[in-house]
Amino acid sequence: MKKAKIYKPSKTATQSGLAKYDKWILEFYTKDKNVNPLMGWESSSDTMSEVKLEFDDKGNAIEYAKKNKINYEIIEPNKRKIIKKSYSDNFIK
Repeated sequence: MKKAKIYKPSKTATQSGLAKYDKWILEFYTKDKNVNPLMGWESSSDTMSEVKLEFDDKGNAIEYAKKNKINYEIIEPNKRKIIKKSYSDNFIK
């Protein structure tokens, strides 16, 4: 049985906006990971590990997984904690 994770990707450290991070991703887990002895690269004979499907919302991703009989795990995104402070707060202490 195929197993996948459904998650919302986090933004990279080099980006400040969240415009491209509103999609939910369904990504399959890799079954057989092995290390290439010559180069030391990690590889697999499982081609489903290369598949990443994008969905507009979490409900569509879950519906797709149920329809195709895919065992799935949902990873909820962490909430951003925004601390508002002014420039003058750097000099008050």
